[in-house]
Amino acid sequence: MPYKDFADLEVLYASDVDTFLMRQAVMVFDNASARSSALGTAVVEGMVTYIKSPAGLQYYTGSAWADVANPGDITAVTAGTALSGGGSSGSVTLNVNMAALAINATQVATTQTNSTATAYTFGTADQNTLVRFTSASTVTATVSTATALTAGQRIDVLRDGEGQVNITAGSGVTLAGAGTAASAFSIVRYEAASIVCVGSNDYRVIGNVTAI
Repeated sequence: MPYKDFADLEVLYASDVDTFLMRQAVMVFDNASARSSALGTAVVEGMVTYIKSPAGLQYYTGSAWADVANPGDITAVTAGTALSGGGSSGSVTLNVNMAALAINATQVATTQTNSTATAYTFGTADQNTLVRFTSASTVTATVSTATALTAGQRIDVLRDGEGQVNITAGSGVTLAGAGTAASAFSIVRYEAASIVCVGSNDYRVIGNVTAI
């Protein structure tokens, strides 16, 4: 359908109204039958109508009326692990089967490592575990670049022995806690501290600790 820029005082012909106004407006009809009765064969490609029942917007392709649709780029919702439901059209519901959920053991601190050593270097395997020191002598517990935790991972440390436990930063590692950055932190007996990774080789010591 064409476009016309009307000029002042120009004569408005019935054909202009039909071509430039009526056929380019969104016309509303009760149903498809009412539309056919009203328009007859006076339909051209690009015309748009709204049908009340069933409600929907349609356009004329040049040979037939077709629904105006916006399907987006999602064609289906598939239920994955521990889920049921889903679908490929209309409203979709997903249900969670709580009994089927599996939590990786490394996500919770369920493993405890007991150590009597006076020198201990934390490893990647210590992530999300509790390391309990029971030595009667001073313990140097080192966080090194080989500890290699990722942001959000942590190691819990418990001092259960008489020996002081010093959490120490190895070369290339940053430690901060108790309101300050320091190269080492000591733990009070029968207290625990968490070593939390906040970035590459960057850790925070949280708990009843003292910078030394």
